[in-house]
Amino acid sequence: MDHSTPARLHQPPAPARAAAQPSPHQSPHQSHTVPLIVITILFFMWGLLTSLNDVLIPHLKGIYTLNYVQAMLVQFCFFGAYFIVSLPAGMLIRRIGYKRGAVTGLVVAAAGCALFYPAAMSGYGLFLFAFFVLASGITVLQVAANPFVTVLGPPAQASSRLTLTQAFNSLGTTIAPALGGMLILAQVPAAVAGRAGEAAAVQGPYLALAGALLLLAVLFAVVRLPTITHDDGLPELPGQAKTSVLKQRHLLLGAIGIFLYVGAEVSIGSFLINFLGEARIAGLSHADAANYVSWYWGGAMVGRFIGFAVMRHVSPGKALAFNATATIVLVLLAVFGQGTVAMWALIAVGLFNSIMFPTIFSMALHKLGAQTGQGSGILCMAIVGGAIVPFVQGFLADAIGLQLSFLVPAACYVFILYFGLRYAGMYVDEIKAV
Repeated sequence: MDHSTPARLHQPPAPARAAAQPSPHQSPHQSHTVPLIVITILFFMWGLLTSLNDVLIPHLKGIYTLNYVQAMLVQFCFFGAYFIVSLPAGMLIRRIGYKRGAVTGLVVAAAGCALFYPAAMSGYGLFLFAFFVLASGITVLQVAANPFVTVLGPPAQASSRLTLTQAFNSLGTTIAPALGGMLILAQVPAAVAGRAGEAAAVQGPYLALAGALLLLAVLFAVVRLPTITHDDGLPELPGQAKTSVLKQRHLLLGAIGIFLYVGAEVSIGSFLINFLGEARIAGLSHADAANYVSWYWGGAMVGRFIGFAVMRHVSPGKALAFNATATIVLVLLAVFGQGTVAMWALIAVGLFNSIMFPTIFSMALHKLGAQTGQGSGILCMAIVGGAIVPFVQGFLADAIGLQLSFLVPAACYVFILYFGLRYAGMYVDEIKAV
């Protein structure tokens, strides 16, 4: 996910067999430019919203005097929504259609942002509920909006359109920490003292985000879009998965890989501001550290383009193993080092995270044929790693200290190294990185 998607938050590949019918009022030669712009803005927005969590976690931790486990409830509620809501979202969209589903997702996400206003006057519990509602809306939105990228133009250019939208998703994850640091961490109202003033700093930015999401909902409702006539893009219910697909070893190992990768990426982003604030690392304020979190996510954006070029000549498995090795070395430098070495080592992990999600996802679906949809549903469910792994690291951080707790994501990358090496020789001519 970048966180994606994620989102940073990461998106699964749009269905390759997307079919669409033109609207009764739509000319066969009508330009798809405006609809594609709206879709691209959606990808940008959910990247932005997901990455803002990395700013809010240390902010709320300080306000409510939380330990690390309690602070990680933010990601637990946020990514837990992906696990809980994705199946009902698929059922909803089958009932009301993709376009109405996307509008519904935007409205629900806007409601989640609006809940941050009363949460600032209530307490941490309402904040967690707001995160869950926000992520629920994003989940519905992703399930509904992803297939439109495929049908908004010639099928032969679908990959390039998806690359464009993913680039803007990565742009959202990159600028969000710096923007959040400026608007939230550095803008506590001077006239309001203490905890209430710090909590109130989130009200304005999230009300603005709620307004932007509602505006997008209106745009999405009025823009002319093709009518999607298939259900290929919807997640499968667990009970619908045939026994045979569960016997595909590379799929099951890939699902574990997705779980651990998303967990590691989200976990590092979640703890990065606090890590940079440690005296033996950089001693930065939260507001200053937020700018460096943008470097972490920006590295993932740059690495995606590098990986796209490299994997034309190197097998995905080998590229994945190389990147996993790099992340293990970098995380260990952060764990056992100090000062600028430890600081930049952890930030640089983002660069090597870049290709992991789409590469693992594609390798796990290799040659599943008619079972690809079922396999994709299993992999999407594995994104719940973004809820679990940060929680585990939070327990370790409270028990043995923040710096040593990064052994948790290091262990996650060890499995990804194993997965890459195990399938380094896999013939993947048809695999394309998202």
